[in-house]
Amino acid sequence: MVRRNLPSLNALRAFEAFSRHGRMSLAADELCVTHGAVSRHIRRLETDLGVRLVDGPKTALRLTGEGARLAASLTGGFDQMAAAVAVAQAEAPTALEVSCVGTLAMRWLIPRLPGFIARHPNIRVGLSESYAHVDFRRDGVDLAIRMSEDLASEDAEKTPIMDHYNGPVAAPSLVTDGPFTLDRLAALPRLHTRTFRRGWSEWESLSGHRLGPAPVDREFDHHFYMLEAAAAGLGVAIGPWPSILEDLATGRLIAPFGFVPARARYVTLRPKDTPNAAAEAFRDWLVEEGAATPPPPVVHRSIPAKAPISGDPIPPQGPGP
Repeated sequence: MVRRNLPSLNALRAFEAFSRHGRMSLAADELCVTHGAVSRHIRRLETDLGVRLVDGPKTALRLTGEGARLAASLTGGFDQMAAAVAVAQAEAPTALEVSCVGTLAMRWLIPRLPGFIARHPNIRVGLSESYAHVDFRRDGVDLAIRMSEDLASEDAEKTPIMDHYNGPVAAPSLVTDGPFTLDRLAALPRLHTRTFRRGWSEWESLSGHRLGPAPVDREFDHHFYMLEAAAAGLGVAIGPWPSILEDLATGRLIAPFGFVPARARYVTLRPKDTPNAAAEAFRDWLVEEGAATPPPPVVHRSIPAKAPISGDPIPPQGPGP
């Protein structure tokens, strides 16, 4: 084993800092020590090496020839050490706690998460479900994904991920025996979720259609329960586009009336003025994934009540608005 015969590392750091700044006080500020501590370190280093490293009056010290040669080598060495430490820090695992609304997490975020992990293998993502207002300190969360109608916030940095669209979705079995009209839609059971009770009323308001009371109303605790009930043929649900696009692509669900833009958008929230490289990387990746998510076919108040609507499944890369 090689045994290195080196003087004090603190003394070397103090001398190298002085060589760059040319003043004891500036070197002391960089190292968070006193002016006198830097001076003592340099005198100790001169004693250990047996050479003069600085010369001149106390108010105008300068490097000697031996000091200049040593300083050049030390600066290069410390630069290499700093680079090695940065690499080690970049490779160290970083924990990132993410809070997300449940259905989006299950049906949109988790299927895409391997792409983020492949890009950032040292960021360990922890994922929890919540629809509530996020309290970063109380919840121990670094980043949250929510739906929001307003980007203004006093305590969080909000970044939009993608727009939000809603539309009626149902099992293909409900439209096999004739054209699907608004009158027929109004006669089917309506599915609801407790996490967003105004889904149908908002769709009616945004689409301009009025269905009247449902013959049967069925309510479920979560969006994903409601969507599974729709796929099972228990009725028609208001489905959020990013959470059902795979089911629409495969024909497990159909959206015979298309989608309307909703008032809210999907956004990320981070604590303001709190640097977090892992959270920023995850936010930027979410923005990329949102931009890469194909938009749905959008209908703007244009469906006559008696007009037949196609029940064909929507292709994976459906047309834009």
